[in-house]
Amino acid sequence: MRSAHMFAPRRVNKNVFQRLIGLNWLIVLMNIMIACAGFAMLYSVAGGDWHPWAQTQAIRFAGALALMLVIAVVDIRYWMAFAYPAWGIGVILLLAVDVIGAVGMGGQRWLDIGFMRIQPSELMKIAVVMALARYFHGRNYHQSRSLKSLIIPAVLILVPVILVVKQPDLGTGVMIVAGGAAVMFLAGLPAWLFVAAFIGIAAAVPVGLHYMHDYQRNRITTFLHPESDPQGAGYQITQSKIALGSGGMTGKGFLEGTQSQLNFLPEMKTDFIFTVLAEEFGLMGAFAVLGLYGIVLTYGLLMGIGCRSQFGRLLSAGLSISLFLYVFINVAMVMGLMPVVGVPLPMISYGGSAMLTWMIAYGLILSVAVHRDVTLAPKGSGLA
Repeated sequence: MRSAHMFAPRRVNKNVFQRLIGLNWLIVLMNIMIACAGFAMLYSVAGGDWHPWAQTQAIRFAGALALMLVIAVVDIRYWMAFAYPAWGIGVILLLAVDVIGAVGMGGQRWLDIGFMRIQPSELMKIAVVMALARYFHGRNYHQSRSLKSLIIPAVLILVPVILVVKQPDLGTGVMIVAGGAAVMFLAGLPAWLFVAAFIGIAAAVPVGLHYMHDYQRNRITTFLHPESDPQGAGYQITQSKIALGSGGMTGKGFLEGTQSQLNFLPEMKTDFIFTVLAEEFGLMGAFAVLGLYGIVLTYGLLMGIGCRSQFGRLLSAGLSISLFLYVFINVAMVMGLMPVVGVPLPMISYGGSAMLTWMIAYGLILSVAVHRDVTLAPKGSGLA
């Protein structure tokens, strides 16, 4: 009966306090549990020390959790009105990165704001979904299936993608495209368009390889033949597979992972932190964390399906799919099922931008859940 209660519809409360009480606190708790797993892994990769990563991550999470709760209780009509401005702000930040952005890890992707560095391309994943949800909210099924209706969505997706790929950050660019495509599919665009787009992309791959940076081509070569350079380009994925396999069913124990504790595994605190978790807690521990992800993401999809407004449906479901891609790509990457593209595991990998993106997105999902019975005007400011 508890699971039924977890996904049950909730009444729309009028004041902020009642909205806060009306949140699904079990889902909030599950997000906290995912973050706690991240603190434990960062404590482990530091050799059993809260410094320098676990403590900083915990402080960031406390602020991000407060922000998530604030976003959740704000009237969804204000988020609908803010959708286009959010996209515009995101583009401005991407342009700022090109001019004054901080350089690191082979790219110019961050803005230094003093107490932390933010990656605007991460936040753009949310802004694109919001803008597309707002656009399709004002259109019926037949209007959405019109080819003319593709012009504005294409601009909303391609402008930020071009700026992100220029940084260069191909992985994030692909995720923005995938999140936008998910919203368009959910809005009712015909399936043949997506099939045609997939065929076109596949046909353009040989041309795209020519324009890729050397490190991007090396990632694809390493993915296809990791054994060709086990001490060089293939070192990361080779060590990751060793760690995954050595964890077995129950793992070697907390702080007992040899690949991580002996520093064989590179990028332990960021891209490959799931490997550390699997080595220390085994298949069961990995499934437990993935199960938590699965529950919170399924909740977002169900809230989208049950929302009365088109904006709420597309926002919640679109963000849930985008967050799923985060998790899927990282896990597939460390298992050698995809090329290494530098996508962190949100809430567990060290880094403020990925955590902030997840918490803002989930705050919006919770806002949809609280306001799922609100009927939004199809046109105008969105506050009618």
